[in-house]
Amino acid sequence: MPIILGFYSPPAAAYFIVGFILLWFLRSISLNYRVLQGYRRMLHYEKTNWPALNQDLEVLTVRAHNPPRWHARNLKRVETNITHDRLLPSQAIHAVLICFWNETRDILEPTIQAVIDSDFDKKQIVLLLAYEQRGGPEVEAMTKSLVKDFGHHFKYIEAVKHPWPMPGEVIGKGGNSTFAGRRLQQIVKEQKIDPNRVVVTVLDSDNRPHKHYFGCLTYTFCSTEEPKYASYQPVPMYTNNIWDAPAPMRVIATGNSFWMVVLSMRQHMLRNFSAHAQPLTALIDTDFWSVRTIVEDGHQFWRTWFRYDGHHEVFPIFLPIYQDAVLTGGGYLHTLKAQFTQIRRWAYGASDVAYVAYTGWFKPNHIPRHKVWAKFLRLLESHISWSTAPLILAFSALIPVFLHPSNFIANELPQVTSKLETLAMVGIAITFFLSMKTLPPRPARYKRRRNFWMVVQWIYLPVTTILYNAAAAINSQTRLMFKWYLDKFDVTEKAVKK
Repeated sequence: MPIILGFYSPPAAAYFIVGFILLWFLRSISLNYRVLQGYRRMLHYEKTNWPALNQDLEVLTVRAHNPPRWHARNLKRVETNITHDRLLPSQAIHAVLICFWNETRDILEPTIQAVIDSDFDKKQIVLLLAYEQRGGPEVEAMTKSLVKDFGHHFKYIEAVKHPWPMPGEVIGKGGNSTFAGRRLQQIVKEQKIDPNRVVVTVLDSDNRPHKHYFGCLTYTFCSTEEPKYASYQPVPMYTNNIWDAPAPMRVIATGNSFWMVVLSMRQHMLRNFSAHAQPLTALIDTDFWSVRTIVEDGHQFWRTWFRYDGHHEVFPIFLPIYQDAVLTGGGYLHTLKAQFTQIRRWAYGASDVAYVAYTGWFKPNHIPRHKVWAKFLRLLESHISWSTAPLILAFSALIPVFLHPSNFIANELPQVTSKLETLAMVGIAITFFLSMKTLPPRPARYKRRRNFWMVVQWIYLPVTTILYNAAAAINSQTRLMFKWYLDKFDVTEKAVKK
């Protein structure tokens, strides 16, 4: 549009570009407000005594010392709206699937230890280590040694090997987690556990849950009026190795963390991403995750939403699942390439646009048309903005003056847009502040001057936004246009610096 309008009518192009920038200026204000709001909510959840709240939920009586104001309202709602056969926190079973391919023990052991360190009864946790046969005998031996070393902590533990090749599957996490999920269904039957009591959390090898995660998830799961129709989404925070990652990767990781905080405050936009939880009964109804896509997490939301005719909702869990920023053992350039590959895989969620359109309008369902339109347009806009907005904001004001160098409006446009964008950049101060507040302790191997580089790194923001976010989205969407499909889950290599 900037090119077409700039070619035929510089004033029309100017109105379009200024209007677009004003729209994003207002969005930036909203996003900064939401990220502050979400950060405060996370601090509140981290300080909450979840074991005490779960004890109150058990008996529907407030006994906890100084509980949150919403706690009493929740208990009243549960007492009023949930039948006598409601699930008690003491009855809930957490199944944790840790999916991996060729990661080392240095990556996996801290993830298992984070589950063990949670302030929740581990005898209510079933742990499945879902590994790939294609990882080779070394991975199999390492997995079995982890089961031997940590098995006594949990109600049940098992190493589940995903065979390869598997007919009809792409190489990806979906096949591995689905195979483990079907094994979990058998285990639950063998152990005579009611599947309605089981909520399943899927973790990658580097995902380390906050110590309150299982307690908070239990409270939310047991107080959901219809948990079968719900998913639960914690906040991915890419801070495990943030001090070690290169500066561009730190900027991208921090931006992704804050974006997930924003989405947690916008529940109508929230969908499954990375680590997430869902009741076992719903997973059985949807035959677990898709084995034919490399974006099985977000796609699972749509499969569930259509399976239950739109009667499905994602509830935020305002606690972090700590994950790794991109850092590989192959050097700086290899890390830069791995970061692009990871974002391209996320952006391949644009494949859901066709799925939602086809399933929503061309397959029988009972979802009101306005709901399908609302979901579809939000999905479409998010992916189109992902690929185009950074380019329009950065370069569109130069197009009219390039096409009409003597036109007054065309020459004034870059100055006007520059002032608007400078004003919008004030919000980066909030990003500076929160990025420093959310940093883990600085490793002893780094001196204090490393803190300075943690601030200076933000000069990379315009570059990473265009060369990674926009370019990766354009790459994925172009592949979908021309049927150059991604048929393999490109696992992001994970390295540990000691």
